[in-house]
Amino acid sequence: MSQPTLTDRAALSAHRARADGSAWFLHEEALDEMQERLKDVNRTFTAPAIVTGQPDLWRGLLPSAKVVPDTPTLDLDVGQHDLVIHAMALHWADDPVGQLIQCRRALRPDGLFLGVTLGGETLSELRAALAEAEAQVAGGLSPRVAPMGEVRDLGGLLQRAGLALPVADILPLRIRYAHMYRLMADLRAMGETNALAMRHRKPSSRELFSRAARIYQDAFADGDGIRATFEMIFLTGWAPSDDQPKPLRPGSAQARLADALGVKEQGPDR
Repeated sequence: MSQPTLTDRAALSAHRARADGSAWFLHEEALDEMQERLKDVNRTFTAPAIVTGQPDLWRGLLPSAKVVPDTPTLDLDVGQHDLVIHAMALHWADDPVGQLIQCRRALRPDGLFLGVTLGGETLSELRAALAEAEAQVAGGLSPRVAPMGEVRDLGGLLQRAGLALPVADILPLRIRYAHMYRLMADLRAMGETNALAMRHRKPSSRELFSRAARIYQDAFADGDGIRATFEMIFLTGWAPSDDQPKPLRPGSAQARLADALGVKEQGPDR
């Protein structure tokens, strides 16, 4: 069965090309966090690769890295890298698990995968305001904000991709804007506006956005403006290797938990 098409890749490329660099705060936050995580690993990587839709931003993280676009088929050779980073692009993938599988195949044994993507709470306020406004104005809904994965689901994708020791965690961000139009301007500036394949192609009415702005202000006020939620989900996994830690078989423990805790073991209640 063919993979359903989520993203209009031509529209996404056009939006990214028009990004003017005035609102890179999400990428900058992701870069800072990724640098800290690489320090925590305490390993020297000699053959890294970075998958991203914004190569100029991410190339500076690891100057020696091979930087490739987040196309459906990644330009990565099998078993050639000791580190692969998938940077702020997985939420636009038609087949996210396929992206992770390709990254895992590109890794050498015990190579590290690190990913960062936008999570399901991202733009929840904007999504709600637009949906309510469109229901009132047009009597129906159309796709306007890309669906994004929840942390538990993305952690499961790491396992499905065959990565060992998978970890997924969240970095939430709350940003205050003067109004909804300022938020939408930032989304344009970072190349993250609507590139869904099923979006309406006709321009939306001015009344729709005017009503959405009022709904947003009433429902999600923050001081003298509005709040906008962004959720970054960080993913970590390792290419399987024989010398990695393995979970013990059930019943193979050499000591009782009660002894370790210094308490008296009790039988089940009757």
